[in-house]
Amino acid sequence: MPDPLVIFDTTLRDGEQAPGFSMRLDEKLQLARQLDQLGVDVIEAGFPIASEDDADAVRQVATSLTRPVIAALARCAPGDIERAAAALAPAKRRRIHTFIATSDLHLSRKLRMTREACLDAAVAAVRLARTHTDDVEFSAEDATRSDPDFLCRVVEAVIDAGATTVNLPDTVGYSVPDEIAGFFRTIIGRVPNADRATFSAHCHDDLGLAVANSMAAIGAGVRQVECTINGIGERAGNASLEEIVMVTRVRPDLVPVETRVDPSHLFATSQLLTELTGEAVQANKAIVGRNAFAHEAGIHQDGMLKDRRTYEIMRPEDVGVTQTTLVLGKHSGRHAVQKSCERLGLTSLSRRDLDEVYRRMITLADRQKHISDDDLRAIASEVVGAAARGTTEQAGSRFGA
Repeated sequence: MPDPLVIFDTTLRDGEQAPGFSMRLDEKLQLARQLDQLGVDVIEAGFPIASEDDADAVRQVATSLTRPVIAALARCAPGDIERAAAALAPAKRRRIHTFIATSDLHLSRKLRMTREACLDAAVAAVRLARTHTDDVEFSAEDATRSDPDFLCRVVEAVIDAGATTVNLPDTVGYSVPDEIAGFFRTIIGRVPNADRATFSAHCHDDLGLAVANSMAAIGAGVRQVECTINGIGERAGNASLEEIVMVTRVRPDLVPVETRVDPSHLFATSQLLTELTGEAVQANKAIVGRNAFAHEAGIHQDGMLKDRRTYEIMRPEDVGVTQTTLVLGKHSGRHAVQKSCERLGLTSLSRRDLDEVYRRMITLADRQKHISDDDLRAIASEVVGAAARGTTEQAGSRFGA
């Protein structure tokens, strides 16, 4: 049996921090309810110490939802943790997620803190968080650029202090898959009490490798991934939830985990986020982009018409998309034009008519990117009209008109 993979959604926290993606309280609640329907395990609802609005958002989400774990972020500081605990008080299932940077770069340049002070702060924070909940997650910010020996000391200490999840983020998207797999194997293998915690990956997409790194981490023993809808987040974003979920669905032969996410809600969730933020998904985005199940090239369209498996590794309905789209354009073939005409009820066209419709469609497609249904109807009408006029003229000539 495959292991369960915990899906930790941070769209409402890390995702919302990205420029252009901020949401009002009512919008956060709407998206949180959709994430609940999607079936994510953990919803990180905000960073309560950041503002009263963030604290209220966590409180409202915690009040409204009962199935998922509701998490709140807190630095390794008593005030942060107390604020997070207060915001999470209404939650049926709650998690305090506390973090501190462990890389020498962050410690010396940002925090102005020694390694020992960092270790002490991490342990104290986890212990304080455990007085409020049994579910405590610790994150070592910039973990992948941290000294392995020091990081192992921190991880062992926070697990002893009561952390039940240990998240080791690739905070700046610096790693590559082989490297991050080796990183997690090393840490998990060297920490003597590693079996007492779930290890988590939080990968950023600065080099376009967030999903690949997350999958490599899973292969190395990670059983929680932190991700966002549409991959939104700081800078280039986070690992895309929909891509991770569908990798586990499409390649169970290679990925030894399964999620509780219902993929049929992926597209609707992506669309809701787009509506709430006004930020469109790129057309070629995997799983939920406009072109993810669209085909224009004639060779591809011909294959799809014969057997969709020739060019699609998942069904559109699996992720909540209505159907595959055969897009008419200058690369399309005759079979796609014929199928599009049939779909529009243009079934009386002769083979010669269809050839002429195809020729005119290609000519029009050279002037505009795509051919709409209205364009195709207009072309077919012109072709049928021209054929009728030609028949009338021939008949008139034959009888001396």
